[in-house]
Amino acid sequence: MTQPDTILLRVGDYLLREGERSDAMYLLQKGSLAVIKRSINHEGQIGTLYAGELVGEMSFLDKSPRSASVKAISECELVEIPHEKFTAFLNKQPKWFHALINTLLERLRKANTRVKI
Repeated sequence: MTQPDTILLRVGDYLLREGERSDAMYLLQKGSLAVIKRSINHEGQIGTLYAGELVGEMSFLDKSPRSASVKAISECELVEIPHEKFTAFLNKQPKWFHALINTLLERLRKANTRVKI
């Protein structure tokens, strides 16, 4: 079994940019990340992610563009989870599990469209 890729970020480094396509999600091992949303003339922090949380999971799962940018607010260490590894895992799960993920993603996407900065 191959080892997962580790990503190290310094303060101010971006992991993800709003609007990008996704081919991986990440598990934040150490540090904290700011979730940034932009509007026409403004960029604001709408959330903070801490060690133990997943990052970039929505776009990863539904193949939609990234809904926000994510940047380091402290030194961070993340483990990359490539799409092909997750797909292999997901394909072994029952159909109700797929339905659960799709339902949750749809509800989160709708909630994200209501976030204002």
